[in-house]
Amino acid sequence: MIQKNDKQILIERMHEIKPGIQVPLLHFPLLEKCSFITHAFTTRMGGVSTGDCTSMNLSFTRGDDEAAVRENYRRIAAALETDEKQFVCSDQTHTTNIRRVTKADAGKGVVIPKDYTDVDGLITNEPGIVLSTFYADCVPLYFVDPVHRAIGLSHSGWRGTVNKMGQVTIEAMKREFESRTEDLYCAIGPSICQDCYEISRDVAEEFMKVFPEHVSDILIRKSEEKFQLDLWKANEIVMLKAGILPEHLAVTNICTCCNPTELFSHRASKGKRGNLAAFLMIKEE
Repeated sequence: MIQKNDKQILIERMHEIKPGIQVPLLHFPLLEKCSFITHAFTTRMGGVSTGDCTSMNLSFTRGDDEAAVRENYRRIAAALETDEKQFVCSDQTHTTNIRRVTKADAGKGVVIPKDYTDVDGLITNEPGIVLSTFYADCVPLYFVDPVHRAIGLSHSGWRGTVNKMGQVTIEAMKREFESRTEDLYCAIGPSICQDCYEISRDVAEEFMKVFPEHVSDILIRKSEEKFQLDLWKANEIVMLKAGILPEHLAVTNICTCCNPTELFSHRASKGKRGNLAAFLMIKEE
């Protein structure tokens, strides 16, 4: 059972893709108000991988058996009512680079190689494409524009957060799709919580410079050299300052590090783990 508070910020549903085969996925009720999209965040359950990657690993770079990862994608595709040829994957290197993807990108990172690098955020307004980003403690950010029927999905670790990945993604959607911040529905997905996330003084000082009015909101000093960082609150501040309405923003209540048997966590596993994934797609009519 995943530890969380009582608020229904995220709900877990079992998707039966075949008799006897179920894939548990996490969903935001807030985003489900936008009926033209499908979204999910995975757990580490419901797949076929073994060892440190047990069982729903969605990375080809963690030493897992390639055939197992491909079967995992087939299972996720069935749960999302699509197929693995529609996934488009990020190429995460802790940047704030955003790529607008089209149907020409379908399958990249899963069934065909990626022809781009250093992309931590994906946006599109084309139906059927499954935006795909990957996690094991960093923060997934979801963006849905129900007016212009456009979406975005971004990966935000501490570097992405201090460089305001949420704001950068919003600006990209405004530029590419004429999105308005007051129309966007957004979510901050499962990642490491403040209690579990110790950082060094040099990282803390970067956040102090960028969030001078919110130091006490996002940082707890443990010693002269160690701090605890609240990535959830920092990303929430970025989103709200960018113009997202509070009632249009869901902030996770699930920590990856607190739930190592249900979710992959880099810190909890000391690096021996697979990858979780966030998915977001505009449904085909």
